[in-house]
Amino acid sequence: MSRAETAGAVRPVSPLWTFGLLRSELTTTFRRWRTLALLAVLAGVPVLVGIAVKIETGDGSSAGGGGGGGPAFISQITNNGLFLVFTALAATLPFFLPMAIGVVAGDAIAGESNAGTLRYLLVAPAGRSRLLLTKYATVVIFCLVATLVVAVSALTVGALLFPLGDLTTISGTQISFAEGLGRALLIALAVAASLIGVAALGLFISTLTGSGIAAMATTVGLLITVQILDQIPQLHALQPYFFSHYWLSFADLMREPVYWDELAKNLGLQALYAAVFGSAAWARFTTKDITA
Repeated sequence: MSRAETAGAVRPVSPLWTFGLLRSELTTTFRRWRTLALLAVLAGVPVLVGIAVKIETGDGSSAGGGGGGGPAFISQITNNGLFLVFTALAATLPFFLPMAIGVVAGDAIAGESNAGTLRYLLVAPAGRSRLLLTKYATVVIFCLVATLVVAVSALTVGALLFPLGDLTTISGTQISFAEGLGRALLIALAVAASLIGVAALGLFISTLTGSGIAAMATTVGLLITVQILDQIPQLHALQPYFFSHYWLSFADLMREPVYWDELAKNLGLQALYAAVFGSAAWARFTTKDITA
């Protein structure tokens, strides 16, 4: 095994072969029933939120309830269906989206090891570093796809159940529907970028064990634990360093002008987590014994 890997490490690998490896990983990931089920659950959340708001307003009550409860923007959905996109992303980001990413990332390496296919993937000219980078790229692409699934589902449901038109920003200014769509796309990209730290964390945990279920459970458990800690007032000094602390900063993209401070902090924090846990995953994966 090590002799084959060494040969693969020194043998030149064409970019076309690397692209083929990534395409194979993407095909395998998105053909799994587990992945499709996760995406179906994510697509279902905006449907449930939209129907709930429609039923509530149909009974003559206000969607927002006047108390400030519920996800951001929910009180504006009945005026403009595009706000369902923002509400759905705010509703799924704390748990559903990171849980889905944690499942896919946690299974990336550990799942292959558990299935006994990891040794075959490392046969030349793959190499451990290239395989790990491909796995991480696959998880990051899943972050983007999962976020867009939520956004597209919300936009479709919002268009079917509520009127569409010009938007009123958080700052009280009016923007066109076309610009609102552009802001929705930027928000979806910001949400996807908010998950790259989770992706690196899950990948690192996946290199620590040969059980895909254990890696997935550990990753999801850590996600829940960190978000609980982020709500404890006594830990306010540490909370800006939790990867989930600035997740909802995407709401600043609906201001006029846009507030970039917390968005920049969020992206910087995610890049830091990706670098730290990505490096830890590489250090672990390139030195561990592969027996399956």
